[in-house]
Amino acid sequence: MQLTKQQIDYCMECGVCTGSCPISYDRPGFSPRQMIKRTLVEPDGDILQSSDIWACLSCSRCSDRCPVGIDFPEFIRTYREKATAAANLPRESHHGVFQTLTSLQATNLNQNRIGWTEGMKIQEEGEYFFFVGCLPYQDVVFRYLDLQMIDTAKSILTLLNKLGIEPVVSNDEKCCGHDAFWSGNKELFATLARHNVEMIKQSGAKTVIFSCPEGYSIFRESYPDIVGKLPFEILHISEFLAQKLPESDITFGQSGNGKVTYHDPCRLGRRTGIYEEPRQLLGLVPDSDFREMENNRENAVCCGTTAWMECSSCSKTMQIKRLQEAERVGATTIITACPKCQIHLSCAKSNTDIDVEVKDLYAYLSENI
Repeated sequence: MQLTKQQIDYCMECGVCTGSCPISYDRPGFSPRQMIKRTLVEPDGDILQSSDIWACLSCSRCSDRCPVGIDFPEFIRTYREKATAAANLPRESHHGVFQTLTSLQATNLNQNRIGWTEGMKIQEEGEYFFFVGCLPYQDVVFRYLDLQMIDTAKSILTLLNKLGIEPVVSNDEKCCGHDAFWSGNKELFATLARHNVEMIKQSGAKTVIFSCPEGYSIFRESYPDIVGKLPFEILHISEFLAQKLPESDITFGQSGNGKVTYHDPCRLGRRTGIYEEPRQLLGLVPDSDFREMENNRENAVCCGTTAWMECSSCSKTMQIKRLQEAERVGATTIITACPKCQIHLSCAKSNTDIDVEVKDLYAYLSENI
């Protein structure tokens, strides 16, 4: 949604946004309300040189609670475009490797994105397209955390194959552009969006299945602004499996994970409204002892960073608090449906003595078939 000047004018200065913001708890002086006020007083003033413009997680907790519905993440995104033009840039995480990879994918880069599918059933053309996202690249970058991110894609493809579905998985897929969009680089985002839509059209797919909440949300919310109405249906894999698995002959055995809890990703929950389907999928495993954390669904707390930038002590504090929240309800495993949440929570856990395993939802399902 494009934020209008009129919408900003509706701000009641009630402070609900600041009181809801997880960044404001740990970053002195950070306030969504005050940022809006600064732009009302001086639209192109000091905010364009402020580091606050990059600290926002775009987690939507503030806009969900705003009594007049101000879309603060969109407000921040538009000002990031202006800040970038004014040479105010974010601090990139992981030495900027993901920003570089995204830029490279906007070129005629030769990729081997499907090597992991060996021995599994995929097609070059067909009804279903599995949009894998950046998992192949994340798998390489985060091996130092003992994470095999590609296991998420393997688990999903295993489940789809057991349902009799042989989806298209393409070497020509590019980054969805989510991070470029939220970093204020709309030109790069538009290039990636046009390529991906045309590539999917050429596959003949009628339905595109996403594992990454960011890919799903950006196709749903922002791709139509670039390419018009999407020429195919889009579904998140949790929606698809919650519909198909109970109707199938796939059965799940006894889980070895016992007490589990679920972490709602911001993009899957607040931005697209998918809360119950992942919980329904967890309920398919017979002896899983599900424990709900205090902050769940629309009140869930962000994993602490977004778009591979501005990972700070504030981020780590948020991540550790989330892991401790899982501990307090007695969970031995915290399960999530977002690769970034899995990475960020695992990274924070590696520097603590917190005894909570962080696991991907689809790997959890696949290993319990």
